[in-house]
Amino acid sequence: MRAFILPILALTACAGGERVESVSPRALDWRQVATPADRERMRQWRTAFVSALDEARIGGHAAAIAREDRLLEPDAGTASRPPAGEYRCRVIKLGSRRETQLTYIAYPAFACRVDDEGEVASFKKLTGSQRPVGVILGDAKRVVFLGTLVLGDESRALDYGRDPDRDMIGAVEAVGERRWRLVLPYPRYESVMDVIELVPAA
Repeated sequence: MRAFILPILALTACAGGERVESVSPRALDWRQVATPADRERMRQWRTAFVSALDEARIGGHAAAIAREDRLLEPDAGTASRPPAGEYRCRVIKLGSRRETQLTYIAYPAFACRVDDEGEVASFKKLTGSQRPVGVILGDAKRVVFLGTLVLGDESRALDYGRDPDRDMIGAVEAVGERRWRLVLPYPRYESVMDVIELVPAA
């Protein structure tokens, strides 16, 4: 399979001055860019999704899960890259890494943006205390987000691969008309699965 070499992408977010300087894939095949740990997380994405949903239902959140319909159905998504634009992004955390933590948390919508960078797209969550920032790449079979987590008042993203606790990987899928989700298996903090709903802001 041909490897397409990309120039270094200087992906600059307009909000907060955040820069993604080394979340810069050198090939369109995400497997050549992702760390071994992240490739393993992607292999286990469905296991994580089902396990997290089971935990949340046992924790008394079955009705809330049902209300989300296709968004929280593991096999409902279709690989799809969202078009460039402003989005409302709602984060749902499923499952828990500690017995004392909630197994279901749904946050209000935050501001996000997808930019067309040519061969890839960039994704940035612009507000909130935990902000995924990175690139979207893939093909018709699988579209993948690779990035890092920006925390608190930090103004710059860490280089992808530098800190395993900040590295993020997830599947990007359409779950309806003008509705996408970013499925992040085994995030390092709090939950077993994070699902980010993307809906165009306008």
